[in-house]
Amino acid sequence: AGPGLKVISTMSVGFDHLALDEIKKRGIRVGYTPDVLTDATAELSVALLLSACRRLPEAAEQVKSGGWTTWKPLWMCGYGLSDSTVGIIGLGRIGQAVARRLKPFGVRKFLYTGSGPKPEIAAEFGAEFVSVTKLAEESDFVVVTCALTPGTQGMCNKDFFSRMKKTSVFVNTSRGAVVNQEDLYNALSQGQITAAGLDVTVPEPLPTDHPLLSLKNCVILPHIGSATYATRSTMAVLAANNLLAGLRGEPMPHELKL
Repeated sequence: AGPGLKVISTMSVGFDHLALDEIKKRGIRVGYTPDVLTDATAELSVALLLSACRRLPEAAEQVKSGGWTTWKPLWMCGYGLSDSTVGIIGLGRIGQAVARRLKPFGVRKFLYTGSGPKPEIAAEFGAEFVSVTKLAEESDFVVVTCALTPGTQGMCNKDFFSRMKKTSVFVNTSRGAVVNQEDLYNALSQGQITAAGLDVTVPEPLPTDHPLLSLKNCVILPHIGSATYATRSTMAVLAANNLLAGLRGEPMPHELKL
């Protein structure tokens, strides 16, 4: 766009796709769309968690392929949320919304980790602030909803997965780069963890021959966390209003502070 570029408006809550150092250097203002996609992304996170732990895509495929025959006591069994421990990495807007939705399922305990404890927020769920290591070791379900930063990049790696229970389920609806995908593939294929659900990957779109797509115990969606008609419409209007306000030199409804 050259030196004429004054304002950038992104129709997303994430901004890891922007060259922030260069943008800051040039004094360009940035608008983004937080808050409005929280509920939709939290709903999708729960859907992905249930899909992975109850093996829904695998079960649906059995119906289509003729694998559904006579009743068998342990066929297609998975793991339920009742009386479980759920670990949330990043108890921000989306993390809180996920916990709020999972609580009625009868979750026994919530753990969370992040840049620091949030006692007032955590009190709503009786959530305990723990280290990443403890969260990996004690959670039956791990849900990643943190922002991508230098500190979170690749944090879900071989060491992390090796600490998780063999019966645990891993879900990521944040950013693909938070996960080392090769380590996740090894953990899933070797039975270190039971299943995973991903709405985000590296790269996006994920190549159709990617090893993760060969696994029955990995549910991968095409980054549709905010994909409801109402949410995308609201995001579009907010992105436009951010842009117009920026061009007028006015305060944006949601400006990224650089």
